[in-house]
Amino acid sequence: MIIARTAVELRAALDSKAGSVGFVPTMGALHVGHRTLIEKARVENDVVVVSIFVNPTQFLAGEDLSKYPRREEADFKICELSGVNVLFYPEIDSMYGTDEISIKAPDVRGYILEGASRPGHFDGVLTVVMKLLNLVRASRAYFGKKDAQQLSLITQMVKNFFMDVEIIAVDTVRESDGLALSSRNVYLTQEDRVEALKLSASLKRATHLVMQGVRETNVICRVMMDILQPLKVEYVAIVNRRFEAIPEVIIGDTIVLVAARVGSTRLIDNVWM
Repeated sequence: MIIARTAVELRAALDSKAGSVGFVPTMGALHVGHRTLIEKARVENDVVVVSIFVNPTQFLAGEDLSKYPRREEADFKICELSGVNVLFYPEIDSMYGTDEISIKAPDVRGYILEGASRPGHFDGVLTVVMKLLNLVRASRAYFGKKDAQQLSLITQMVKNFFMDVEIIAVDTVRESDGLALSSRNVYLTQEDRVEALKLSASLKRATHLVMQGVRETNVICRVMMDILQPLKVEYVAIVNRRFEAIPEVIIGDTIVLVAARVGSTRLIDNVWM
């Protein structure tokens, strides 16, 4: 496995490889969910590139940038054992200069749900993903469905800017108890973890209601809110794939989303229908 720490080193590493390139961008603290992305990239491509970069521009003031989990040695070993060909591990000054041009998220879809809770967050996400996709020049890039709004906006950015890369959505990976895997799960105490299961429980209940023929989104949201109590819920929403609010569930074109604070930890989860 080649470890590149600058754009020049990354380009040299990629020039030494041939064939299709599968790319998995991450912020490190790798878990089984990331490994699932890497494995899919390895199956579908000749070369697999993983980036580890805790992107400062997507964190708002007061968020957990300084304490975001960092496990360099463990992450490197996971990448090596997972068959990664090139690991891109840049410093901040390799990715950002001063007085830069940046990407702006859409005025509507970039500022609802996650964007409403974290205004400006998606500007930073789209900017760094644009940089990384341009650097890696991947054939395919892999993103988890848990960050559904991020996935939607990245897909739109690639389309709007005529970028020659295929965005691959990969199903959310969960613990045996249903908790969606997240690097931030390490923040949860034992008591918090029990409470965190209310997110996946609310989504499971929403799924059961739909299977029983309930389609009204306001009804489903009310039931989910009851299950989530007494958590500090930031939103429960049911949207179509374009992140437009809908009055009724449309099978094959619906995402049910939830965001809540469990103790001091902010968690998100969703289910695609």
